[in-house]
Amino acid sequence: MTGSIAFVWEGRLGIDAAVQQLRLGDPDALATLMARYQNRIYRYLLRLVRQPADADDLFQQTWLRVAEKIRSFDTSRNFDAWLFTLARNLAFDHLRRVRPRSLDEPVGGDSPDDTMVSRLASGDPGPFEQLLATERASRLAGALENLPVTYREVLTLRFEEEMKLEEIAIVLAAPLSTVKSRLRRSLEQLREMLETSDASEVRE
Repeated sequence: MTGSIAFVWEGRLGIDAAVQQLRLGDPDALATLMARYQNRIYRYLLRLVRQPADADDLFQQTWLRVAEKIRSFDTSRNFDAWLFTLARNLAFDHLRRVRPRSLDEPVGGDSPDDTMVSRLASGDPGPFEQLLATERASRLAGALENLPVTYREVLTLRFEEEMKLEEIAIVLAAPLSTVKSRLRRSLEQLREMLETSDASEVRE
């Protein structure tokens, strides 16, 4: 346990050091931060915009924005929240341009491979348990992909990125009460969709 805490602490110090170096104009620091956050930021953007090509483009734009704005970053703030805020603003600007209605309506399409629901079947279960877990994960993935983007976003930040509610409030630029309410509604809608799906399977 102590070793894990030390590892996290060292990682945090490494990020803080890279941020400071980038503020001083060290280009290598940007590469360090990109390596640290590339999976998380890309996964988050893909969850929002649904298209890998768009997510790739927004990923690059995010880091260009980081390089542009890093000198104005308040080092007393949470860098993770600041970074995700930059990515979110770019993603929502993109969505407003190409799919203005998609901010409120469900979006269909194939599910990304790297999703939080794919981790539900992790571990080493037996063949039968693995089959059941895969089926449950598939139904959950389908339900998630049919949620409005604002609901997918809050679920992603809370359960996939494991952000605290206070951090999510910073990213969303919303009051903590709004984050709690949106998270509750998204979970309720997800549960309702799964229950409807289960009922349909029983009737069939």
